[in-house]
Order: sequence, then structure tokens, then C-alpha cells
Amino acid sequence: MSLLDRIEGYKDIGKLSPEELTELARDIRGHIVSVVLTNGGHLASSLGTVELTLSLLRSFDPEVDRIVFDVGHQTYAYKILTGRKDAFATLRRSGGISGFPKRRESPFDHFDTGHSSTSLSAVLGYAKARDMLGQKHHTVAVIGDAALLNGLSFEALNYTKDAGTKVIYVLNDNTMSISPRIGGFATHLARLSANSTYNWLKKAIKDSCSSFPRGEVVENLLSRIKDHLKSIVRLPTIFDEMGINYWGPFDGHNVQELDGVFELAKRYDRPVLLHVVTVKGKGWREAEENPTGYHGVSPRRESPCTEAAPRTWSDSAALGALRLAEEDRRVVCLTAAMKCGCKLEAFADRFPDRIFDVGIEEGHMVTMAAGMAAGGLRPIVFIYSTFLQRAMDQLVHDVALQNLPVLFAVDRAGFVGEDGETHQGLFDIPWCRAVPNLTVAAPRDERTLEALFRFALHQGTPALLRFPRGEAPAEIPGVEGTSRTSPLEPEILTKGTEWILFGYGGGVPLALEARALAERSNLPVPTVVDLACIQPFPARTLRAMLEGHSFAVAVEEGYAAGGIGEALSAFAQTMDHPCRVSCAGVPARFVPQGTVEEQRRACALTPEGIVERYVRHAAGTDRQTTGL
Repeated sequence: MSLLDRIEGYKDIGKLSPEELTELARDIRGHIVSVVLTNGGHLASSLGTVELTLSLLRSFDPEVDRIVFDVGHQTYAYKILTGRKDAFATLRRSGGISGFPKRRESPFDHFDTGHSSTSLSAVLGYAKARDMLGQKHHTVAVIGDAALLNGLSFEALNYTKDAGTKVIYVLNDNTMSISPRIGGFATHLARLSANSTYNWLKKAIKDSCSSFPRGEVVENLLSRIKDHLKSIVRLPTIFDEMGINYWGPFDGHNVQELDGVFELAKRYDRPVLLHVVTVKGKGWREAEENPTGYHGVSPRRESPCTEAAPRTWSDSAALGALRLAEEDRRVVCLTAAMKCGCKLEAFADRFPDRIFDVGIEEGHMVTMAAGMAAGGLRPIVFIYSTFLQRAMDQLVHDVALQNLPVLFAVDRAGFVGEDGETHQGLFDIPWCRAVPNLTVAAPRDERTLEALFRFALHQGTPALLRFPRGEAPAEIPGVEGTSRTSPLEPEILTKGTEWILFGYGGGVPLALEARALAERSNLPVPTVVDLACIQPFPARTLRAMLEGHSFAVAVEEGYAAGGIGEALSAFAQTMDHPCRVSCAGVPARFVPQGTVEEQRRACALTPEGIVERYVRHAAGTDRQTTGL
């Protein structure tokens, strides 16, 4: 039996010897690797925080203290040690435990995270609530070096001094170093800062100085002497300038050293930032050597790289951008720490001076793209749908309002699978349909993706192209003999009778599957239309397509509220012979983790669910126009 098997909970680890802690860390890493290689998940980040988690749980009590992990993809060891060891095999599966902290999952998860750079603000909020309610506990934020550079984190850092409360920030640095490690002196400074006699002496000197003439001058002089002495042994950091005492760097894989630092931080009476250095992927050679490749691992794969893998939507979009860049020197690409996720490595190799990875700074990226467009370039912003939410103000105010030619390549639109609620790409259509000047479209295959890329680039106004996760079909042909004057025009893919299906992007194959099911079920075979363009609404073309059909279903992997189905339903009511419209979209709820197929079934976005809408309509039981 392994040591991990004998551990009942986090309180047991406080009794372990250094040798046992090393053994336990090894067991935890083995358990994480085993589950993640089967289920998928964030591997390297969680392997790098095992000792840090052990020390946090030895020094703080998560039943009382509030520990908030930024992003949350590094919490696998924390989950294992806080009552979810036996359930860990269900990680990221439908009905299982989440890959991110969830308050409803465990009382030890104190804040839902998934997007970066929220922890500092959340912990400040927790600290103020503690103070105002007269409570006594510690509030701790664990944030990575990449997340710390986001604007939201800097807003929290900037406010920390004015908040006037005690917080502990733990900077988990696995790729950079703010200042050179100074060995034992870092611990010495931390011990001195937290020493009760030292702090009593500081207060006594301050009180004494205030009691005699020109005492303030003496106090200021002593303060400057102290700062000067500190600067001799350690360069001041940005945190010091913000009124946050900086301690470190410390070895993030040395539990004993971390235990001592955390105990000192608990006794310290001011905001403090503890800088710990860790190795991403620690303890598993493949992940240590390739932390980027093993940052996120897909389910049931032994390696994150497969030579014979089919071309994905991300691959196709990146290839499209590369081709445009070869033809037009004005084309540049921007991404927010997603160069690999968006498959832009080949673009970076070919045009290293025309790609800009700004880090986790989505808002800055969009406004920078607006400036580039205003300056004469043709920027393509590669961003996941879920992260576009973090830059909606910039899209509206800085791009659309000025009608600037920025092209948004929105990846992971629709269901994303095991990452769950925080990462679903379901908001972009309802939000972006309301933005003036913005063209919104969705390709159904690689051929239409390339056509839309070219059209959007040359039209000279803001455009957004959304595409789903997964494999991209090479071509889904339309009806022979028909042609379009623009790739934004709706296109009939198959002709039918009585009812009609409208899809876009990833909804098109689903509509075609529903048509095939209707045919097999000896039901009237519907017409299937690729909408292609979501905004502007193609009213003239759709009027002609709706004629002759009594029932229509709008198929979309996005929220039905505010979706294209609502617009289609309202438009159909203006016709002389209205066509009833049912909106097969996502209902108003956050969609939990699971496979994409499971998520579609949960929302009735299946061929069976679509055909059932027609059956209800034909039977006269379809009471709601929206069908929800």
C-alpha cells in the first residue's frame, strides 16, 4: 500500500517526516499522471505544484482559511488531498470532479476559477469580508507568473495598499525570476519582517517620534535609512513600490523551507507576496522537457503529439492566415498566450516579425490590433471564444465603433468538452450579434473557411469568424448548379419539402445528420441550408428560402437566447404565410464538463432531438415558437 493510500485527508500530512513527504509527493504525481493520461487534463502545471500544495495544507486549514488558486488548472494535488482522492479517477468526466476549483464541488474550493488573473481580486474581497464581519482567518491567493502579468492582476496589486487589509499572495514562478535567488538571506528578511519584537520596536520608535518636536523628520530619516540598507542587499521590486512586502525567491519544491515562510507570513501584519520558484512538469521527464506540449493533454492519449492526426479547425485557420500573409505584407497575427493552442507555430517560423503573442492580456491585444489596423495593417486576432469574453469592451469600443479592419479568428466556438462551464464557447453569437459594423460568419468546412478569410480581409471592416473545436471537414458541397455571389450568402445544401433546417459552422453537419435520420424514419425530408453569415441578417435570401416550408429549425451551438434562431423566428412572423420556427440552441444554463457528444445530448442538440421537433410540430404539440 502506498503512502497516498494511507492518507485520509490533508490533516494527516502535518505529521509526516521529510522523507515521508518526498514519498507522498512521488505518489501524488504518479496518481495525477495515471488519471490525466486516461481522462485528459492539465498535466504539467499540476505536477509542478505538488510540494507547494503540501506546504499550503500543512500551514493553512482550508476549512477555515480561504485559499484561491488562479486559473485553477494546477489544483489536482489539492483536490486529491482535500477529500477527492477516491473520486479523482472521474476527473473531467460527466458527473465527475471538475478540472478546476468549484465551490459546489467541495467546501475546500473557495472560488470558482478557470480564466486567469482573478485570484488577487477575489482574495482581497474575501479579506475585506473577513474584516467587516469580525472574523479571524487567512486569505491566500496562488497565482502563476503568466497570470500575474494580466491587467486584472495589476489592478488588484494597485489597490492592495489602499484596501488596508492583510492578504498573502503566493507567486508560483515556473518560467521566470523577478530577482536572483539570494539563498538564506531571503528567509532572514522574511523572518525579520514577521518578528514581533522588531515590529514592536518599529511601532515604539514611531510613537516616540510623534511625541517630540520635528519627530516626523526623524521618523522619515530612519525609514530612508532602512530602505537604503534593504536596497544594498536586495533591489526593490514593483511589489515594494505598491506597498506589498516582497519575500523571496524560495524553492517551491522544498516543503520545509515553504513551511517556515508560510508560518512567518501568517504572523506578518501587512500584505505580503511570497515568490516561489517551481518546475512545470516536475517529476515526470516528458513533461519537464516539454511543459508546453504537456500543459493540456487530450483524453485517452499517451502523448500530446500524434503524427497522423487529421487537420483540425485550428490547423486550417492558421494555414489560411499563413497563405494570406504570403500574399499581403500587411497581414499580422496576434494571440494571447495561445500560439500553440491556435496552431500558429508555422506562421511564427515563416513570419517571426509579424506575429505578436502578448501573453494573457486579451483586452490589450484587441486594442493593439485596433491600433495596427488604424495604422494600415490587416491584423488577425486568434482567440478562443471563451477568452473573447475578456475583451468585449475593446471589440466594441476600439474596433467596431471605429469600423477598423480587424479580423477575429474565434477558435473553440460551441461546446468544448471536458474543460466545462468556464471554457464553453457559447456567448460569442448572442453578444456579437448586437455589435454594429461587425460581420459575424461561420464556415462549415475548410473550403468555406478560406473563402471567408479572404472575403473578411478584403472587405476592410471588422469581421469575426467562429469555428469549433475538433476536425475540420474538407468540403461539404452545396446543391449542384447553384452559385453564390458572396461567401456570406446562405447556401442550400440539400432540397426537401415541408420543413427546413438552418445551420452554421458546426451546426451544419448536425443538420445534415438530422436530415438523414428523417429520411430513414420515413418522414418528410427537410431542406438544409448553411446560413454562413450570422450578421448582417440575410433577410432577402432567407425570405425566398422560407417560402414553401411550414416549419423551420435553427440549429446552433450557442445560447438560444440572443441567437440566430430568435432573429429567424421574428423575421418569419413578418411573412405573408408565416413559417413556424423552433430554436435548437443551448438553453439558459451553464453547461458542465463531459464529452462534446454528452453536452449536445444534454441540450437536445442531436439528430434525434431535431427530428423530434418536427414530429411535435406535425402532431400539433409544438406550442412554443422557440421550441425551448
